[in-house]
Amino acid sequence: MSTHPNVQLVADALAAAGATGEIKILDDAVPTAAAAAEELGCEVGAIANSLIFDGDGAPVLILTSGAHRVDTAKVAAELGITKLRRATPEFVREHTGQAIGGVAPVGHPQQVRTLVDTTLDQYAEVWAAAGIPHSVFPTSYAELLKLTNGTPITVN
Repeated sequence: MSTHPNVQLVADALAAAGATGEIKILDDAVPTAAAAAEELGCEVGAIANSLIFDGDGAPVLILTSGAHRVDTAKVAAELGITKLRRATPEFVREHTGQAIGGVAPVGHPQQVRTLVDTTLDQYAEVWAAAGIPHSVFPTSYAELLKLTNGTPITVN
C-alpha cells in the first residue's frame, strides 16, 4: 500500500524534528476524538484534536484535549484578536493542505500559529492525527509543544 502524500509529509516533519512515535494507519476513519479514543483504547481526553480557527483572517491551530471544547471568546481575548471562529473546510485545506478530521499538528505548507491545551499534559501519551482521518501518531504534551513551536494555553 502506498503512503498518502499527506501522511508522508507528516512522517517527514516528525522525523526531521526527532519525534519518536510512529504513524499508525487505521482500518477506519476516526474523524472525532470519541472515535479515535475508541479505536485506540485510550481516554477521549488523550486525543489531541487539531482544530483550525480563523483568527481575524489568519489560521490558528489549537491542539485541544478531546474532552474539551474551545472557548473562542476567551482564547481570542488572550491572543488579542477581535474574533476567533471555526474555519471553513476550504480555509483549513488552504492553510494545512489537509482535510478536517485528519489535520495533523505538523506537515503544513507554512508554519501555522499553534496553541496547545495544557490539559494534554496530564496524559503520558497523547494521540494526534497524521494527515488523513485514517492516521494517527502517539506523542506527548512536551513533544507537541516542541514539534509545533506551540504556546501552552487553557482553552476552556
